[in-house]
Amino acid sequence: MEAFVKTIDSGVKVMADREGKYLTFALAAEEYGIGIRKVKEIIGLMAITMIPQTPAYVKGVINLRGKVIPVLDLRLKFGIEEMDYTDRTCIIVMEVMTNNGKVLLTGIVVDAVSEVLNVKAADIEDTPTFGATMNMDYILGMAKAGDAVKILLDIDKVISAEEMAIVQEAA
Repeated sequence: MEAFVKTIDSGVKVMADREGKYLTFALAAEEYGIGIRKVKEIIGLMAITMIPQTPAYVKGVINLRGKVIPVLDLRLKFGIEEMDYTDRTCIIVMEVMTNNGKVLLTGIVVDAVSEVLNVKAADIEDTPTFGATMNMDYILGMAKAGDAVKILLDIDKVISAEEMAIVQEAA
C-alpha cells in the first residue's frame, strides 16, 4: 500500500511541476510553449554572425548589450522546412541548463510569439508514445487550450549535451 501511495504522490508531483505559465509561440502550423521562468526576453531579429562548421540549425551568435549569445533556429532543429523570416519572426532569449549545471543564455528563432498561457495541471496530458525508437524526452506534455493543443517543451532537453557543447563553443 505504501508503494502505491508513493507512486501516486510522485505522479501528482510531476503534474504539479508542469503546471504554470508558458510563453507560447508558433513554428509552422503548430503552437509550442516553454516555461516563462526560462525566458529572459523577446527581441526582434537582429544581425546574426554566422559561425562556420556548425550544424545548419545553429544560425550563429548575436551581440546583445555586450553579451555574445548563440542563436538556434528551432524550425531547423525540429526538421521543419526553412522559411524566409517575416516581421513577426523573433528571437526568444532564455536560460538553458547544461549537463554540468551551468546556465547558458541562448536564443531561439521562432515564427511568432503568441501569448503567455497559464496552464493548469489538469489541462496537461502526457506525451503520446510514438514507438521505442523516437526520443520524446524534450516534450513535457500536451496542454489543452480550448480546442487547440500546445506542445510544452523542456528547453533544457531540446538540445543534446553534444549539441550544447557546439553551441557553447560558438559563443
